[in-house]
Amino acid sequence: MINVLSVTSECAPLVKTGGLADVAGALPGALRSEGVDMRTLLPGYPAVLKALGKAKVELEIADLFGGAARVLFGQATGLDLYVIDAPHLFDRPGNIYLGPDGKDWPDNPQRFAALSWVAAKIGAEGIGGWSPAIIHGHDWQAGFVPEYLRLLNADPNLRTVLTIHNIAFHGIAPPEAIKTLGLDPKRFDQGGYEFWGRVSALKAGLMGSDRLTTVSQTYAEELMTDSFGMGFDGVMRFRRNELLGILNGIDLGVWDPATDPNIKPFKTPSGKAANKKALREEFGLPDAEGPLCVVVSRLTEQKGLDLLLNAIPTLTAKGGQLIVLGAGDAVLEASFRAATSNPNVAVHIGYDEALSHRLIAGGDAILVPSRFEPCGLTQLYGLRYGTIPVVALTGGLADTVINASPAALSKGVATGLQFAPITTESLRNALSKLCTLYSDKPVWQKMQKNAMAQAVGWETSAKAYAALYEELAGRS
Repeated sequence: MINVLSVTSECAPLVKTGGLADVAGALPGALRSEGVDMRTLLPGYPAVLKALGKAKVELEIADLFGGAARVLFGQATGLDLYVIDAPHLFDRPGNIYLGPDGKDWPDNPQRFAALSWVAAKIGAEGIGGWSPAIIHGHDWQAGFVPEYLRLLNADPNLRTVLTIHNIAFHGIAPPEAIKTLGLDPKRFDQGGYEFWGRVSALKAGLMGSDRLTTVSQTYAEELMTDSFGMGFDGVMRFRRNELLGILNGIDLGVWDPATDPNIKPFKTPSGKAANKKALREEFGLPDAEGPLCVVVSRLTEQKGLDLLLNAIPTLTAKGGQLIVLGAGDAVLEASFRAATSNPNVAVHIGYDEALSHRLIAGGDAILVPSRFEPCGLTQLYGLRYGTIPVVALTGGLADTVINASPAALSKGVATGLQFAPITTESLRNALSKLCTLYSDKPVWQKMQKNAMAQAVGWETSAKAYAALYEELAGRS
């Protein structure tokens, strides 16, 4: 058994803003059968403490970046959790990263440095008789772990992994914060945590971790390019020998059309009809000859939703319909609301987990026109539910969808559509092709069956992570 401490700022179903939470919530269970005891370190947000219930105090800290704190151990939703009970850092309403003004909390550098510091202390000293052989951090919020391990003189045999879920977020602080964050000022250089004259938690993790992983093979390659590296492409090229792409999976217990309590369960594509009918009724959409397309996404430029706005007329002119579930950029939110003047377009601004299941179960196609997408999970949900993905050719979208090319269609293996370049015109062409394929029922049904037969769970990826841990622990 290999002990691994997972260090994450969010974890489904306890607290979630994006795909990172889904991965952090599913991976421990997937690794159990691979001989990995993964425990999760998580900030003590109100929702987390409420779910934790009865817990044991394992560590008391007199001053954790401005106040007293405790580390609690307990179980919730099948996970073994270490929770940082630090009200001065985490007892805040609403979004875990953003204040009421919609901007980052000003003390986010300290809040998540605290997460990294506690992780390093657990690694260096153990906790409650348990010690990790590997600390597996996620994104910039866990980036300072290697720096704090140095300062705590941790056992050099303790290994570290950092997974990049989205390199667009850098964990930036001004150089004046070095003292506040308790960092070694000598490490504020190219080989440490300095990034264009500022402190970067992500840079610290990228340079200091023993191994780097990201969430698809294609995204690993993209990160080494100027177009996708977000300023870190040089760092990624420097560390290319320590970089590994491991595709995300989804929780097949939560996303199972045969048992999903949010929908009318089905096992074959024909069972989608009842969910489609119910979805149209819920949103007041009329019957239509074309495909019912759905979007479940943050409304941001990254996700390419501005491209979709311009392509809606192409879809509806060919008999298609669109339902959008999401929130984000205020301009995009307003634009999608305005798009509902078209009777074949419906929008729900906000996020609703149960509604996302109903959309994916009832939709004919799920649209993911992202400009970049490290892995993407919604296309995997779509495959599982026979909801054909229409995706941009990037990152994990390129790795998980078999494009309906003439060759793939002739061989009967296509599971969706990919488009490139990532432009409005290219998306329009993909939507036109989608409508044509939808009108050919034998071809469409074959694509649906192919989609539902795809392996989208964690089994293969869990084995890859376990093999990485074995190697790092010196057991392979």
